[in-house]
Amino acid sequence: MQTSHNRATRTFMDYDSISQAMDGICGLYERKLKDLNPAIRNITYDIADLYNFIDGLADMSALVFEHSIQAYLPYDRQWIKQRIFQHLKKLAH
Repeated sequence: MQTSHNRATRTFMDYDSISQAMDGICGLYERKLKDLNPAIRNITYDIADLYNFIDGLADMSALVFEHSIQAYLPYDRQWIKQRIFQHLKKLAH
């Protein structure tokens, strides 16, 4: 991910699964909310808020290892938003 147009803000994170990566992205957003609202103990948000966070980043993409071809495949923020939605839907049930 890259938080601004300054390349120095580019950060790489490594996860063992897509599910863990989606948890990680939610955690990034939740930490930002806590930083912006330190006095509020229980912060709630909806999927649209999370999508706005992702869209507000200068860049966010995922490289997912595909075992069948032994290579990483790139995915854009739209794919990430779809996977987050599926992930959160599973957690809600």
